[in-house]
Parts: sequence; C-alpha cells; structure tokens
Amino acid sequence: MSPFTGSASRTEEWRHLRLTLDSGVATVTLARPDKLNALTFGAYADLRDLLPELARDGSVRALVLGGEGRGFCSGGDVDDIIGATLAMDTGRLLDFNRMTGQVVRGLRECPFPVIAAVHGVAAGAGAVLALAADFRVADPTARFAFLFTRVGLSGGDMGAAYLLPRVVGLGHATRLLMLGEPVRAPEAERIGLISQLTEEGGVPAAALALARRLAEGPALAHAQTKALLTAELDMPLAASVELDAATQALLMNSADYAEFHAAFTEKRPPKWRGR
Repeated sequence: MSPFTGSASRTEEWRHLRLTLDSGVATVTLARPDKLNALTFGAYADLRDLLPELARDGSVRALVLGGEGRGFCSGGDVDDIIGATLAMDTGRLLDFNRMTGQVVRGLRECPFPVIAAVHGVAAGAGAVLALAADFRVADPTARFAFLFTRVGLSGGDMGAAYLLPRVVGLGHATRLLMLGEPVRAPEAERIGLISQLTEEGGVPAAALALARRLAEGPALAHAQTKALLTAELDMPLAASVELDAATQALLMNSADYAEFHAAFTEKRPPKWRGR
C-alpha cells in the first residue's frame, strides 16, 4: 500500500461481507443468504470503507461484487434499516443517506473495473449497487427493481437518478424509477442494463473470467478510461477533448505504452505493468 494514498493500515477482517483476493482480482460477496443479502447499516459501512482501501492498496486490478444464495441483493433490510430510520432525526438521516451515496461513489471512483455478478433479485439499493458497477453480468433469473417510490421515497436514491438515465436512457429510467416495477433479464439486456447475459448458473464463472481478463490487461489504461467515462458525463465537448488529450499525453510516457511497442516489434504479447 502506497504511503502517499492513505495512512490507515489494511483491515484484516470485514464483519459484514466476505472478501477474497487472488492475482489482482478482488471478490466481494454479500453473505446474508437467509435474508437475500439485505443490506444492514454495517454492510453499508463496510462497503464504504472497503472500496477506498482497495483503491489505496494498488494491487487490485478488477473487482467482482456478488451475492451468496438465491439472489444478488434485496436492498436495505426492512427491520434493520427502515424500522430504525423512523426513529432518527434529520441530521442522522442525512448522515445515513450520505453513507449510502459514498458506497456508490466508491464503486464509480475506484481506479479499477467493477463487475456486478447478478442472479436472482437485485432490488432497491441492490439494484443501485449493480447499476453503479462498470459491467453487469447476469443470468436469466436476474430481475432488477428500483423500489424506492414503493416505500414512499424518491426514486432518485443513491445516485440512481443520475446513473440510470445514462445507462438506459431517460424514458426507461423514468419508468423504472417512478413505477418500481421489476425488469427481468430479457428486457434488462434489451435496454442496456445487462452487459453480458449468461446461461442460468453461469454468472460466477463469466464474471470471474471477465475480471481476470481485465486484471491481466493494461491497468493504468483501464483506470484512466473509467475516470474519463465518469468525468466527461457532464462536460462539454471542448473540455472533454482537452481532458482526453492531456490524459493521452501522460499515458504516452507510461511504461505500458512503451511495452506495447516493444511487444509488437518482437511479435509477442505485451507484459502489462500497470504503470
């Protein structure tokens, strides 16, 4: 872990999720299968803290986010969160909602691709976690539901009103966020909510294969591509082109760029170093 990116030491154990690291691929598993991986305050806090820690680590090249058991994530736990929030004042509620938003920012701003491995239900906050990933690999059992209006809240929770129109378009996003109706895998693929549709039961292997492909590739190029995709969503063309030019000029001084040329000249695969 670089001393310049943070002073905190690595967390040895996460209480509310399961983390494995293997050859540059981090796998984060929501592990409350008896509750369809419903999120608790602790799960949100762990995700909020884990993502910047992995970003500081420097060795992670891709992340797979999945759920144990019958589904991906059924959203916030009704008893643990909804019941508890009814007793909170506005200040504490604001702190809680900012924490959930920090999870989404962590997924969007971490310098490596995130793959949501979706099977079964991805509802409420679970749907937004999948939405915030860079790739959504899903099988035919997947169904997405943005349920916030159905509990009397705004459909624009955790950045959903920002992200969803940019993924599926304003018309589809309006329908999904207003009505909260489930979107099953065939429609989700048609409107662009699913990046890759697998056979039933094929999500874990497909998500891991994609993560390994990304992890073995040019990590610096991937990080900058993700950063530009996020930053340029709200930029005019002139600013975007200038940012692209500055980024490419920096990357043209990278070891990976020189390695590509050497590998091409020597007729061999590049050995990407991520710098």
